[in-house]
Amino acid sequence: MKLYSVSAGAPSSAVRQALKCLNIPYELIDVNYGRGDHLTEEYAKKNPKKEIPIIDDDGFILGESNAILQYICDKFKPDSNLYPREPQARAIINHRLCFNLATYYKYICEYSMDPIFYDYERTPLGLKKMHVALDNFETYLKTSGTKYAAADHLTIADFPLITSTMCLEAIDFDFSSYKMISNWYATYKREYPELWGEAAGDLKDMISYAKNPPDLSHLTNAIHPSRKSAK
Repeated sequence: MKLYSVSAGAPSSAVRQALKCLNIPYELIDVNYGRGDHLTEEYAKKNPKKEIPIIDDDGFILGESNAILQYICDKFKPDSNLYPREPQARAIINHRLCFNLATYYKYICEYSMDPIFYDYERTPLGLKKMHVALDNFETYLKTSGTKYAAADHLTIADFPLITSTMCLEAIDFDFSSYKMISNWYATYKREYPELWGEAAGDLKDMISYAKNPPDLSHLTNAIHPSRKSAK
């Protein structure tokens, strides 16, 4: 299986952590975002959205990190408690995955990462939306009373939520007032150092980009405005 991944990409990092946790061998193909590898015709044939990551499992090509997480569990480790088959347990995991995609990562990324790579500014409205997402997740953790995002054990729901939260650490945003989130985030780092090690390189790159935003004015994005070169 091939994984097309990008450094400093939260969804790519989530998939790599899951693959490591499940001990699934794969060939890592680094997609150079700054060079525009994801914008080529060749890549568009694999993913018309031109987003990262995607997997190529012997000709079966799949994008969307949530779908990839679900697929690798179902195919390679169907009995893993990372994605249990019991309907209600799985439903909670699916809920957290959907929440991350539609709200948590969306609002965190808009405030933390998008202004680094595109011509956006951080705004009071963006900050408010991010706090809404944090409030939501904090409430889910309080209501469930579970150690991890969807259960008392690690599940695939934790990987994307961890990497979304990592974006806050990358810009040195203080979220310590969210006690449940802070404890969950610290617990993951402490209990799964090898998996966190997989993410640490991405965090390092994120921090570097946050301090020195890359010049991507040579790339044309169908949705996001390119930042004008400062030179």
